[in-house]
Amino acid sequence: MRAALAVATEDVIVYDLDGIGRQYTALCAELPGFSVRFAMKACPVDEVLGHLAGLGSGFDAASPQEIVQALRTGVAPELIHYGNTVKSDANIDEAYRLGVRDFATDSPEDVAAIAEHAPGSRVFCRVATTGDGALWGLSRKFGCSPEDALRVLDAARAAGLVPSGLSVHVGSQQMTADAWGEAIETLAGVLEALNRHGIVPDRINLGGGLPALGVLDRHGRPLEPPLDKMFAVIREGVERLRAVNAAPLDFLLEPGRHLVADHGAIRAHVARLTSRHRLDGTREDWLYLSCGKFNGLYEMDQLQYRLEFPTRPGGQSVDAVVAGPTCDSDDAYAQEDGLVRVPRTIASGDPVWVHSCGAYAAAYATRGFNGFRPLPYTCVGGSAPDGAAA
Repeated sequence: MRAALAVATEDVIVYDLDGIGRQYTALCAELPGFSVRFAMKACPVDEVLGHLAGLGSGFDAASPQEIVQALRTGVAPELIHYGNTVKSDANIDEAYRLGVRDFATDSPEDVAAIAEHAPGSRVFCRVATTGDGALWGLSRKFGCSPEDALRVLDAARAAGLVPSGLSVHVGSQQMTADAWGEAIETLAGVLEALNRHGIVPDRINLGGGLPALGVLDRHGRPLEPPLDKMFAVIREGVERLRAVNAAPLDFLLEPGRHLVADHGAIRAHVARLTSRHRLDGTREDWLYLSCGKFNGLYEMDQLQYRLEFPTRPGGQSVDAVVAGPTCDSDDAYAQEDGLVRVPRTIASGDPVWVHSCGAYAAAYATRGFNGFRPLPYTCVGGSAPDGAAA
């Protein structure tokens, strides 16, 4: 990969398809029997999606446009579900026309719309979680209470839909195994209530949240999520949920960043290393990169990406704030203590590798804020061509 890009003069996102494939295979080995629905929003790159489809993955889509992109991989419509609980009538109608028959929901109003525009479809109700322990909790916009879940699926049954299951999402980049245990206990309680009400789901979707391993926290320290313990809790939870349901259960996952984050990197360049005094008289060094929050590093205010600089013998280093090239003050690592050790000899134009940024690098890029265009990408390994337009 490095040799192929050694003479590159422009920034580029590089996705390692073989690494993504190994991550997928490892996940399936840890959680045998689970069906995977890759969360497309994490990496909407055709070559990545095609590679995962070839390995057996389905897709979690959040819009008709994502459904169309998923179908281009050749995957069957029954391996695509509409996982977004926010859908207009037109969205539902288009998804149904494209062949999707599995819809997430969390409100009676959405159920009524699905019944009208996607009659006879299967619905799974998303149950809210606290999001505690995650870098990005998802506790407000999506999901309903356990009590509402019973009402939502009862309304689905009355409207001629199939109340097929329940789902949760414990928060993006979840860092605790306890979050999975708490979510599973909540689901067990909802399953028992549904069964008493004559509704017997046939699937449980444990959503996303599995973490990336190579990113750093805001202080530059390894995050070190207890992944083995997470898998153990999930495997135990499968048995717990099967024990309380009156019929067999299938299990799904919607991994996103867990599959792609650590297998994507950006080859960027140094814009400038500067030093100046703040108003309080303290001196501060800043390293400006050619890419930042708006074209590849959207999550840089909540975590740090590992940087790799050219190796030069000797020389001193400085602790610098890392920032992107735009005039937006949010285009930077957290500034209170998010300092990075940088070679003092680094010069404008020097290459820099930004590691573990395969999740959301392409998805969150703007069309060109401040004139800094979205980064192109290339894929290495697998059967993908060695270049594509972003």
